[in-house]
Amino acid sequence: MKAVILDTGCANLASLAFAVKRLGVEPLITREAADIRSADRIFLPGVGTAKAAMTALTERGLPELIREAHQPLLGICLGEQLLGRRSEETGGVGLLGLIDADVRQLNAPGLPLPHMGWNRVFPKFESPQAKLLFKNIKPGEWFYFVHSFAMPDGPAAIASCTYGEPFAAAAASENFMGVQFHPERSGKAGARLLANFLGAAA
Repeated sequence: MKAVILDTGCANLASLAFAVKRLGVEPLITREAADIRSADRIFLPGVGTAKAAMTALTERGLPELIREAHQPLLGICLGEQLLGRRSEETGGVGLLGLIDADVRQLNAPGLPLPHMGWNRVFPKFESPQAKLLFKNIKPGEWFYFVHSFAMPDGPAAIASCTYGEPFAAAAASENFMGVQFHPERSGKAGARLLANFLGAAA
């Protein structure tokens, strides 16, 4: 199993790498095309703003490598958002366009933003990607979030969460999957999701 964590320049890669190592898989943190193309699984992490992240990806020559990926790819937090079409953050920015959904600020009147902390996630098991990622994870399990923007709970969503309004806790299109929460910071449920993605034992 060759798992690659994309060196996006805008994420805390160490915690994700540690979580993957605990599952018996030694991840490679890289931006090299040959490593990415030969990977069995790809992680796209991200923190910060969508505009800064897209700039960093472009500077590293990563957008086309991501778009041409044929293997399962998992975006995490901002990494999930980057898979969408467009984000309204910082005046609007075009994204990778791999999941047919736009990213909007959460509509959460009376609630603080960012949405920070534990919240319940409800998979949509009619989706094959949900069946893969959330195998042996019960509906309503708790995951850890830190975000102010998200994809809507629309056709691309494979799991939902509510904070002021429902939003996509996870979204997918073919081999491209994303989770808005941080599985590497979500205890046993997060480890199970990462193991499901990797095909490893949690």
